[in-house]
Amino acid sequence: MYEFIEGDLVHIHPTYLVLQANGIGYQLYCANPYRWQEYLAQKVKIFVELIVREDSMTLYGFKELSEKQLFLTLNKVSGIGPKSAMSILALDDHQGLVEAIEASDSKYLMKFPGVGKKTAQQMILDLQGTLDFAENFSENKVDNQAAKNKQLLDEVFEALLGLGYSQREIKRIEKPLGEAVFETTQEALSIAFKLLIK
Repeated sequence: MYEFIEGDLVHIHPTYLVLQANGIGYQLYCANPYRWQEYLAQKVKIFVELIVREDSMTLYGFKELSEKQLFLTLNKVSGIGPKSAMSILALDDHQGLVEAIEASDSKYLMKFPGVGKKTAQQMILDLQGTLDFAENFSENKVDNQAAKNKQLLDEVFEALLGLGYSQREIKRIEKPLGEAVFETTQEALSIAFKLLIK
């Protein structure tokens, strides 16, 4: 019924988000809502799935279309409902999940919340060979990491300018710093200082 909703992210709750669109506040249940923290008070597009039960109508929200597809696929497994599927997705290891299913690795699958030996075996039986769409996960992971690195590098270059380094000095370390491995601005800044004194 709904593919996505675009609106302003106005609230983050431990189990759901509130997205305001056209004067309506939509309650969207998500896997780990705090992944959306950086988008709070911003306009976002969230992929959704409406699950209708006898006594409830629940909207589930997803960052990527491929995540929504994985949710729907998990729901086809005997013993896994919407809440269980969201718990599995909350671990945020979608590529690992798919690879474990394809490799019949039930031990790896059992590390996901609510997945015991029987459920892991059922997931392999029901889903193996049906996850063609999942190659998008590795692409998304690379894209997200590249975006994160660019943001960190921009912060580092801004900090170096503030400390009095010239554009020429910064340009000289841009390539080697971009190829370095770091997780935080502080780590990137530390590497930058080492490169600057070479």
